[in-house]
Amino acid sequence: MVKGWGTDRSEQDRSAVGVIDRAEPETVEEPRTRLRRARTDLIVAGCYLSLAVFVLAGLWSNTGSGYLSKSAQDQTLYEWFYAITAHNLVHLNSPLSTQLQNYPDGINMMANTLMYGWGIPFAPITLLFGPTVTFVSALTFGLFGTAFAWYWVFSRELVSSKFAAAIGGAFCGFAPAMIAHTNGHANFVFLMLLPLIAVQAVKMARNAENADGTHRVWQPRAAAVLGLLVALQLTLGEEPLLIFTFGFGAFAVAYVRTPRAIARTARATAPSILLAALITLALTGFGLWWQFAGPQSYRFEGIGRVGNDIVSLVQFSSESAGSMFSFGPDVSINPTEDNTYFGWPLLLFIAVAVFFLRRERIVQAAAIVGVVFTALSMGIVLSFDGVVRFGEGEFSMIPMPWLAFGWLPPLNGIVESRFAMVAVPSIAIVLALGTQRAIESLRTAGTTRRTVAWFGAMAFALLPIAPTVLPVTERPATPAFFAEGTVRHYVSDGSVVIVPPPTPGDAGALRWQIDADFTFPLVGGYFVGPVGAEQVAGYGAEPRPTAVLLMLVRETGIVPVVDRAQRERAVADLRYWGADVMVLPPSHSDDALRRTVDDLLGVPGKQVDDVWVWDVRDLV
Repeated sequence: MVKGWGTDRSEQDRSAVGVIDRAEPETVEEPRTRLRRARTDLIVAGCYLSLAVFVLAGLWSNTGSGYLSKSAQDQTLYEWFYAITAHNLVHLNSPLSTQLQNYPDGINMMANTLMYGWGIPFAPITLLFGPTVTFVSALTFGLFGTAFAWYWVFSRELVSSKFAAAIGGAFCGFAPAMIAHTNGHANFVFLMLLPLIAVQAVKMARNAENADGTHRVWQPRAAAVLGLLVALQLTLGEEPLLIFTFGFGAFAVAYVRTPRAIARTARATAPSILLAALITLALTGFGLWWQFAGPQSYRFEGIGRVGNDIVSLVQFSSESAGSMFSFGPDVSINPTEDNTYFGWPLLLFIAVAVFFLRRERIVQAAAIVGVVFTALSMGIVLSFDGVVRFGEGEFSMIPMPWLAFGWLPPLNGIVESRFAMVAVPSIAIVLALGTQRAIESLRTAGTTRRTVAWFGAMAFALLPIAPTVLPVTERPATPAFFAEGTVRHYVSDGSVVIVPPPTPGDAGALRWQIDADFTFPLVGGYFVGPVGAEQVAGYGAEPRPTAVLLMLVRETGIVPVVDRAQRERAVADLRYWGADVMVLPPSHSDDALRRTVDDLLGVPGKQVDDVWVWDVRDLV
């Protein structure tokens, strides 16, 4: 019998949470045994940490000017989050909102992924060594911690073999989806609390009834632990918690199966779970209220924004060792959202493993959950390189389950392709349990054939998706106008207008603001905020006419004919922005932009340090 898991169930089981209720009898361990177990844990932890450092070696070796090549603007965004957190702590500013971006409207920081659970304790590191060190530390500890947390759960609750548990933990921490998000999404890498939350909930359910099942067991201490874990996870990432909650709930239903057992466990655990929820709400309630109802809050709107292409299931990610063997069209959403990319060898291996382990109820539940959530991740329609062809010259789209659920709050706030990440621990369970069975076969049957076959096939499946070092490039240097503090002479109580204002596609000015120690607010920026009269979630500020004109000039390099109406709109926009100065940094279209701003303002720009500036305080 595998530790902690039963292959069958009967109505005699009083609790529906037999998931971990068949544990081996407790014995008092010798000090030498405990030391050996601890030593094994340390070795596994060291291996995970080494692999995490290897993946991020390029950024660790150049924290001064290194930039993850495939992070788009996300590295800049998270560095700004960590930097503003430390700045606010030092200056005792509000952590709820700020006008340092999107001036004068500001942004709702609680409605953005600031990861206060990491940014606040690491504020001294940010102040001493810079936000890049805090950023790469979060990614490194996220990979390592997620892998080790799952290893800890598997080795204590699922399998007796530490090696089998280490295989499962490694997959959870370094699966292709995890490596993809390491390119820039720290909140989707820092997931080590999720398995601990799951195990705490399972243990509470297991202990909810006494031996004869006649009385409910009140568990205030366990409820407090669960409430604290959930509250902390909310400060690290709400969307991962929401996705995991749905996945864990589906897994519990798939494992327990019978409505009667589910209802009995729900009744028994309800008081303790309610207490845990109240503790979480007491710790995070005001922040959540500010997020959803405070200034610059927003609402989510539609469904099916981003779904995985079915081809991505069998392909290899560009960050995997087997990427050279990938085939077919490139169906990646973007390098940070390769949420599937399991590769055809692994899918084939898992299918065969599930067949041979089909009597294990835990495997059955894991397979169901993996398939269901992978299907949800496909979005509202099935996509095969965009469309599925039927007949000659006809295209048709096959509706997927997300079409029925994606409009419901809070589901409409989830990027649906990320549902595939629920399949990662599901696959890890099969890997760990299969490895346990292979080791048991070697010990009991006295033959190596099955064991060699398992490990050979597993190596063939896993080696192609082994992570590689994430590529790093040199970040453009901050203009001296900002780095040396010259900007202070041009700012009174207003804002700095970069020409054109920063957007989610070009947020480099956020780094300049960090290097200038937040001495000025910026117009525009990269954040999530309300857009339009419906206050629907969108990225960046709503562009005003002058910002749109300047962005067009940058893209085309063509100087437009500026009329009186455009000049008046420019002055109106500058007044709305409370502008003190317009700044044109070096760019490929700086001549066209300079001439355009000269025409809009009717005065020539002045070159200061390495930028062009227009002091508009008198004009505004």
